[in-house]
Order: sequence, then C-alpha cells, then structure tokens
Amino acid sequence: MELFQKKERTLEHISFRQELNTAQLEAVMHQDGPLLVIAGAGSGKTRTLVYRVARLILDGIPPENILLLTFTRKAAATMLNRAALLGGDKCQRVQGGTFHGFSHRMLRRYAHLLGYPPGFTIMDQSDSQDLIHLLSKQMGFSGKGKKFPTKAALCSIFSKAANSGAMVDEIIQTSYPHFLEHLEGIGRLFEAYKDYKKVHALMDYDDLLLNWLKILRDFEEIRLSVSEKFRYIMVDEYQDTNLSQSEIVRLMASNHQNVMAVGDDSQSIYSFRGANFQNILDFPRIFPGTRIIKLEKNYRTTQPNLDCTNAIIANARQKFTKHLTAHRKGGEEPTLVLAMDEEEQARFVTETIRRLIDKGLEPEEIAVLFRAAFHSFQLEAYLNRAGIGFIKRGGMRLVDAAHIKDIISLLRIMINPLDRLSLQRILLLINKLGPKSVESIFSRLVEEKDPLLALSEFEGKAAWVEEVRALGKLLQELTQREIDLKGALDELIKWYTPYLESHYYDDYPKRLQELEQLKAISHNYRDSVEFLSDLALDPPEGDPSQKEDGKLILSTIHSAKGLEWKVVFMISLCEGRFPSPLAINNPEEIEEERRLFYVAATRAKDKLFFCCPAFINIQGAGLMPAKPSRFLEEIPEKYVKIVKHKDVKGERIEKRANKREEGLQSSREKISRGTSDTKGTGFKKGERVRHSIFGKGTIIDVLDKVRVKVLFDMAGEKTLRLDYTNLSRI
Repeated sequence: MELFQKKERTLEHISFRQELNTAQLEAVMHQDGPLLVIAGAGSGKTRTLVYRVARLILDGIPPENILLLTFTRKAAATMLNRAALLGGDKCQRVQGGTFHGFSHRMLRRYAHLLGYPPGFTIMDQSDSQDLIHLLSKQMGFSGKGKKFPTKAALCSIFSKAANSGAMVDEIIQTSYPHFLEHLEGIGRLFEAYKDYKKVHALMDYDDLLLNWLKILRDFEEIRLSVSEKFRYIMVDEYQDTNLSQSEIVRLMASNHQNVMAVGDDSQSIYSFRGANFQNILDFPRIFPGTRIIKLEKNYRTTQPNLDCTNAIIANARQKFTKHLTAHRKGGEEPTLVLAMDEEEQARFVTETIRRLIDKGLEPEEIAVLFRAAFHSFQLEAYLNRAGIGFIKRGGMRLVDAAHIKDIISLLRIMINPLDRLSLQRILLLINKLGPKSVESIFSRLVEEKDPLLALSEFEGKAAWVEEVRALGKLLQELTQREIDLKGALDELIKWYTPYLESHYYDDYPKRLQELEQLKAISHNYRDSVEFLSDLALDPPEGDPSQKEDGKLILSTIHSAKGLEWKVVFMISLCEGRFPSPLAINNPEEIEEERRLFYVAATRAKDKLFFCCPAFINIQGAGLMPAKPSRFLEEIPEKYVKIVKHKDVKGERIEKRANKREEGLQSSREKISRGTSDTKGTGFKKGERVRHSIFGKGTIIDVLDKVRVKVLFDMAGEKTLRLDYTNLSRI
C-alpha cells in the first residue's frame, strides 16, 4: 500500500533545468518584484505559469498567499491541477479563478462599504437584458410600432462602455453608427439602468469589476489588507485585460509589487470586448523596475512558418520586439494561392482538403480560418457538395441563419407554391398575420389550379390582405418572366429588405452583406432547383453528446485563438475582406487587424495556406476587383511559395467585373451631374467624401441641414447625421 501513498514533493524532485528552457527557467525562478513574460505563440506560457506556482510552494510560500488570475475558470483549474502534480496538494489551495469570480468573492465580504446589503443580487446577461427592456418600455423608447435597439444590443453597448471607460455616445459612433438617431434616448436609458441597479441592490457582470475597483481605490485599509494577503499575483493573458482589470492588479500589488504578468502583445485582438492593448505595453511604466523575459522558443510549428509570421508582426507600430525560433526541425514554406474569385478559392480549398484526407490526415486536424463568418458561405456550399463534414465556430453556417432561411423559403415557394413549411415561414413575416390565418390561406390555395395566382388575388378584409396579394403578384411575376437565379434573388431580397431592417434592426447591415454572399454563390447555378438541392445537402446533425471527431473545422479567427491544427487555410485575404472594411481608416484598428492576421497564421503546426481571390462580391456593388491584403504584401516573397489556381471561367468573371465597374462609374457620373443644393450642410450632391468608418463615398442626396445620404464604395448607401459624424471632402 505504501507504493500508492502520496508523498510531499521537494525542489529536488523536479528537474527544472531539464524540463524548462533557459527563458522559462528564468521566469519560474524569479522571486520578488514585477515580472513581465512576453510569451510568443506556442512558446509554453502555461507550462511556465504552472511550474512557477509549484516552485513558489515547494520553496515555502504559503499557497494562500498566491493569487492566479485567468480569463476562464477552466484555465485556472487546469493550471492548478497540473501544478499539484508537480508540487503536491498544497497547490490546490492557491487562490485562482477569473477576474470576475475573484471580484465577486471579495465583494461578498466588502460590498457593504458601497451601501450594498450582504445579500446583493448578481444579474446574469439575461437578467440585465430583461431589466433594460423593462426600463426602455417604461421610458417610452420601445414598444409596439417603435423602432429602437433590442435589449441584447443595448446590453452590449452598456457593457462596452463599462469595460472600456468610454462614453455611450462614443461606443455608438464607432461600433453602432446605425443607432445614431437614438443617441439621446440610449444615453438616458443607460443612466436609468445604473440608477435602478443601485437602488435595488443589483450588480451585473461588469459591476463586479467596477465595484471591487472602487473599494480598492476608496478604502486604503482594505487595499493594504488584500495586498498583504496576496503576496504573489500572477495574471495569464495579460494582453486581454481591460482598464479596470489592469488597475485592480496594480492596486492589489501596492504593498509588494510582486506581479508576474504573462501575455503576448502580438495576440491582443479583443478590443471589441474592452481589452486594452496598451495595458501590456505600459506594464513596465506602471510597475517601475519590471524585469522583462521573452519566451521565443516555439514548440508548435516549423521555422519556415515562423519566418513568415515573424515578418507579419515585424510591421506592427508598437510591440515588444521578439523573434520566434522553432524547436522542431524541417518544414516547408507557406503557400500563397492566387484564385480568380471566391468560388475558385472555395474549389481549391475543397479539392486540397479532399486530397489531404485521402492521404490519411484526420479532418479535425484541418482548419479554415476567416475574418468574418460570412466569408465561408461559398466554401460551405462546396464542402457540402463534396460530402465533407464540418463544424463551424464563431458564427452561423450559411443555411442556419434566419434571414438566409427566409430567402431560401421564398425560392422554394416559387418552385412549389404548396410547400407548406416554406409558405408558413414567409406568411408569418407579414404584420398581423397569425398561424390560424396562414392555415386558412393554405387551405384555399390547395384547392386552386394556380396557387400563386390565387395568392395574388386573395380576397378578404383583414389588414394583412394587401401584403399577401403583393407577395403573390411578385412570386407569380418572377415565375412567369424569363429571369435568371441571380435576378430572382435580387427581387426577393428587395421585397424582404424592409422586414430585415425592421426586425433585425441591430445588425441588418451585416445580414444584408450575407445575403449578397448568397447571391454570389448563386452565380454558379443554372436554376433554383439545382441551387436549393446543393444547399439542402448539409450533412445531418449528429448526437451533440458525441465528440466532434472526424470533421473539418471552419472558424472565425477570434474563435480560433489558443487552438492549433496541422494544416490551416486562411481565406479571402484581400482588401475589403481582411482587414475589415470598417478598420481601414483607423490606424489603431488596422494594427489590431494585423495582430489578428498574425494570430491566424500562428495556428498552423505543419502546413499554412494563404488564399487570395482577385475578385470579391461587395454589398451594393456586385463583383469587384480586389487587391491582396496589405498584410500579405508585407511578407517578403522569399518566405512564401506562390501558386496560381487556374479557373476556366476566369475570362467570364473578369468581363462581368469590368461591366459592373463601368456601370458603377456611369452611376457616379450621373450623381455628379445632380443638383448643387447644400441645404445648409456645406455638402452637395456628387461630392466625393471620406468617413472614418465607411471609407470613401459619394453624396447622393442632401436631406436637410444635418442629414446627408452617401453611397460608399465599400459599405453601400448610408444616411448620416453630420452633428454626430466626421465626414470630410476628398
């Protein structure tokens, strides 16, 4: 039995020098004073944290005096379990968890100092949204027939304001410009929301940080007591901290400065959640005398891949300079695939994945990464056709999105007017038309020889009858006209857009962009039947309790951070796709886009593919020529192997793009000949302008003294208020 008894570990039992490289060992052996560990991608940062926890305890530091802060509870538990295998059960007594979880524990003890009762209530996100909705209705902002942001969107705005320290109007200006008309109302609602929480002893997720920070700032005796208790503070993923979290760490270390921050400035990609890139850069200033250790030995990938990723991040304006070297030997340089368009790109990726799988590579060892969820729609159709199963992370699959299903249902009704499910889905979009009335309509259509004609001539006195007739006339006309699939989709989306804008007010611009992508996919099909058949070939969902083995991974880059695969494809690497069009005129956002590009490229263990289409489908403009992403152009040619993927339809695509460009230029010339009426704005029709978010565009109408309508080259048509936006002439 003695063999199975646990024994106390000592420093001699762990061969630190054998199990850690030189830089890791330096960090693990560091004792007192501030330490910043810049941990490059795949350089073993978790291992370094785990070994330091074990080393401190084996060296006699009481575990109760150590605090490990992470961004997920799972990460903290995993690290402490691994530390226990090295340093014994004492490691489990280390205080560990997320910033929010730790702040909650502290507030249960000290929140009375801020006037909260001991039993204050924590609201989850659903509770917060419900309260916002209640207050919005009470204040008359939302309700029947009123257009106002949903509770989910408002909750997101309020959270961003709390995490970033920005004003609500700043958040709306930069991230939700289509809400500018409600700026005053949203601001008043935010103040009412804060007041209600205080009066009713409620805290939301963000309040946990803000209130704990307030106690640390305002009550010196608490700050000193907490600092004395937690003598050694370690923070994982420090580049992802927001302003409040950074200040909490500073104040809790005020007695001793024993803070070990581990992170990678090159992987700071969560500003939309409130993360502040400047925190990790400012760490040496906030903690004078900081020792900086860089982990530059990479255990994930090969040197050819690292040469490429080192070049990507070398152009960052602000950074801790580092140069990653590979522990592994060999490898081949990344491949840059130049495709004619996103259809050809999808074909190349699908064919290459099929060859890799046929050679024995497991599908789950392959990932396709993209900047935005809709960038993979074309690829999803090709994968479905090829019978390659996939899992999508960070956004819905093409066929799962409600607005895509609505358009597909309209096409199905054109083919089969008695498709009961599709007809019900579409009729329920019509205002005041309920399930019972839908059943009545369907019963009458079943009896008719021409159901669409019957729908267009439907009789009745209900308020919805006119809209039903209009829909019937549209569908009947489209089935009778000689119109191609793309033309039919144009008309159906035009009919659907008012519903889209009113029911998905929060994000209808993004959804319209995804409908444009659906139209782009339709170019490859002769008719609706073939198109709908391919979309329906989605493999059936498996048992959710089963492991997700045997399937390819499609993922947005944000959802891929921290993961790795043997083979990685990065797709749609061109201007207008990556960087995001909304970042193009903002230097700070461009820098984050560069870091996002770097994060994606560092996910590959063996083989990395960059895919760049020459033409892309732009919302409101159709198929347009595209330049390679600026981040691709920054990579020296010697670090990539360039391959051109031939497309027999390339000439047709180029002609179509040129024709579209000629049409766009003609429209611009017509606009420029418009009236010069400025209506007091100082702008006139036809003027070329630049917006900080939407980029370049042309004034197409001056509505009044403060509003103009602009056709943007990349973002389509927008109505802007000049008192809330920065619009300049070109």
